[in-house]
Amino acid sequence: MSDIVRVGCVRHVYPDQTEVKICGLEFTVKEGEKVVILGPNGSGKTTLLHHLMGLLRPIEGEVYVFGVEPSKQFEDVMENYGVVFQSIDDQLIAPTVWDDITFAPRNYGYPQDKTERLANEIMERIGITSLKNKIPHYLSGGEKKKVALAGAMITHPKLLILDEPFEGLDPRSKGDILKLLIEFNREYGTAIVLTTHDVNIVPVLADRTYVMVHGNIILSGRPDEIFSKVDLIRSINLEPPLLSELIGGLRKRGIEIEYTNDIEKLIDNIVKLVKQAA
Repeated sequence: MSDIVRVGCVRHVYPDQTEVKICGLEFTVKEGEKVVILGPNGSGKTTLLHHLMGLLRPIEGEVYVFGVEPSKQFEDVMENYGVVFQSIDDQLIAPTVWDDITFAPRNYGYPQDKTERLANEIMERIGITSLKNKIPHYLSGGEKKKVALAGAMITHPKLLILDEPFEGLDPRSKGDILKLLIEFNREYGTAIVLTTHDVNIVPVLADRTYVMVHGNIILSGRPDEIFSKVDLIRSINLEPPLLSELIGGLRKRGIEIEYTNDIEKLIDNIVKLVKQAA
């Protein structure tokens, strides 16, 4: 698989003269890859995403998405994108939920029947059909998040960029969205790049994880590789997932056990080891 995203050591200065430099390991995303960016507040995660969206232009360094610099040629590749911002109220600006969700296909000139079919499909999958004629401003935070997600996913983009997509969602909604993202990736080959503070999401979703601290990308790898470094993860004010911590603790004590994010499978593995030792 080829890289559709490549970011190399960028520097940006905001109007208030705040400087953010994103350096360290090179940031890349391959076709169909699910990538999660972890890091404490102020680590530069959102700045990185804004460069991928073409909202920011680096003073130094390079950003390429689908072979172009998004800050200069975004219109050439914008149909490949789906985006959910962290600040949802800045994103939902249409009179009704239906208008917001269908904005992209209408803007891209899709036929009306295709637009309606895609909108009905994605609203049903996310479970927001009843919100169709509602005014976005009066929705709950969780409902707004789902509407924004529907609008980002409606055209089956090649790249889905999500900034804290699980924030404000109850556990059931979080699980439903997580399942939908995995299914969407499998069905359409959509690459996913998201930031999150919920470390328990990472082993379930990510093919690859990047860890950022003060603009530096300090780690990159599979979730099991990342969370095996428990002390380092804790040093940047993050807690490893409970299952990862348990498996790591067992391995430190000389108990070789397979890494898994499935608690039932982990229980089965522990039972097997206990029976072997008996």
